[in-house]
Formats: sequence, C-alpha cells, structure tokens
Amino acid sequence: MFKHEWLETNIGLLTILTMLAISIGGLVEIAPLFFIKNTVEKVDGVRPYTPLELRGRDIYQREGCYLCHSQMIRPFRDEALRYGHYSLAAESQYDHPFQWGSKRTGPDLARVGKKYSNEWMVAHLVSPRSLVPESVMPNFPWLLTTQLDYSDIEDRMRALRIAGVPYSLTKAEYDANVKKFGKQTADMLDINKARQNLIKQAEDNDYDGDPSNISEMDALVAYLQVLGTMVDFSKYDDDEFVKYR
Repeated sequence: MFKHEWLETNIGLLTILTMLAISIGGLVEIAPLFFIKNTVEKVDGVRPYTPLELRGRDIYQREGCYLCHSQMIRPFRDEALRYGHYSLAAESQYDHPFQWGSKRTGPDLARVGKKYSNEWMVAHLVSPRSLVPESVMPNFPWLLTTQLDYSDIEDRMRALRIAGVPYSLTKAEYDANVKKFGKQTADMLDINKARQNLIKQAEDNDYDGDPSNISEMDALVAYLQVLGTMVDFSKYDDDEFVKYR
C-alpha cells in the first residue's frame, strides 16, 4: 500500500513508467504488422478509385455520410446474413482515410454497389423517406443541382499518389499499372488524363439522369455504386462466413 502510494505521488517517476508501459503496449500491437505478409491479403480486382469516384468519395466525406454509415462488415453470422462477405483489409488499401466507421445509424455500405439502380440512389439521396419511410437520413437535394467542381482533380490524385496510391504521372508508372490492373483501368488512373476520364465516365453512365450536366450527384452515386464490387466473392465460397449470406 505504501509503495503504491509513493509511486502515485512521485509524478516524475509515474510519468516515465506510464510512457514506458504505453510504448511497450504500442510496440507489441504495431510492430508485428510490419512483418506479417498476410496483414493485407492479396486479392484480385481491388484498384484505386477513378477520378469521378474519387470526387464522389470526397463529397461523401464532406456531407458527413461516414458519421452514420460504416464500411466494415465484421466476421459474424448476423453481419454476413444482412450485408454479405466480411470486409477484407485489401479492400481499404487505397482509402486515405479508410471509412470503417464506429457506429451505424444507417446500414453498412461496404457492399452497396450495384445493389440498387442509379435512379434509386438518386431518389434516396434527394428524399430518403420517399423510399424508406422510417429513415432518419437528411435530404441532400442540392447534390442534384450543384455542378461538380473537378478543377483540382489532378492535385487530389497527386496528393494520394504521395500517400502510396498508384496513380500514374510517368510512362513507367503507367506501364506498371497496365501490368497490374490492365490497360483499361490504367488509363483511368492516369493523372494526365484525369479530367477527360472523369467527364467520360459521367457522360457514359449518366448517374444522375441528366446527361447535360455533371453534378455532385453523378460523383457520389459513382462512388456508392463501386463499393464492394471490385472483388469477386464467388471465389470465396468455401469461406465459413459466406454460407450465411
């Protein structure tokens, strides 16, 4: 009792021992991740976001969607029954920051891509209760009327390139992406063609239903529609959690 009280009243020593304990705990938890090869699984299909999808992700963050929706399906039966295969670390390798989330006011969105049509997505974002009467989600009608600003899309891609996302600036980087992702995807990841790729994807898919204008709705729906679609989970049918879907 006396020794314990002496330690608590000795602020200098207590501070040193506390920092030592935190350092050891952090080292034990973090250090192994640099040596475990399968920390991030090798999964085919995962790629960086296209310029349009990237702007949609920015809008998703700007509007605070991550505060109510997580993008992390946990490996539990009830999660698999409702959402599908549990989230893989590889799916978030190009997310800076990742969108795992800490709470769910609304459903998890890790597998929402292609689950609904573009028209459904637009109607739900404009007026959620028109489709889901019990929804507490706010309306986002301005996304449909606000023109998308993509004047700085190259700078956004360059910033992520510094963080390790393989967007290409040089021919060598482009060739490496062709080898890794295929030519069609590598073309979309070329920073030098970012604006024309963004415009082409928006016009080809017409996410918001208005081909005459590229809106913030185009970008956000493009982002939502790609979530969970990159990995072919039919290859994981032997996994014990997939059977609960």
